Amino acid sequence: MSTTTTAYGYAPEKEALIKRLHRIDGQVRGIEKMLAEERYCIDIITQISAVATALEAVAFKILDEHVNHCVTGALASGDEQTAAQKSRELLEAVHRFTRAR
Repeated sequence: MSTTTTAYGYAPEKEALIKRLHRIDGQVRGIEKMLAEERYCIDIITQISAVATALEAVAFKILDEHVNHCVTGALASGDEQTAAQKSRELLEAVHRFTRAR
């Protein structure tokens, strides 16, 4: 096991992101309870939409930090291979993210 740690761009906000994910987890459990209680369809859809929006916000935050930290660092390093790799990863991530819509 390696003792080296990589500080990714989201690292300073890791605890806040984890808290947001815990809230989202609670929302998902709330949706499950709504289904079990046979709540009104539109109320359930509204909650599902809120969860999707919350997850998107987390994803955008991590993507933003990736661009501002990982990609920017690779470009500034002068290492063309690393910069090209990070750029490809970014584009692939954006494509995956937009396909999920």
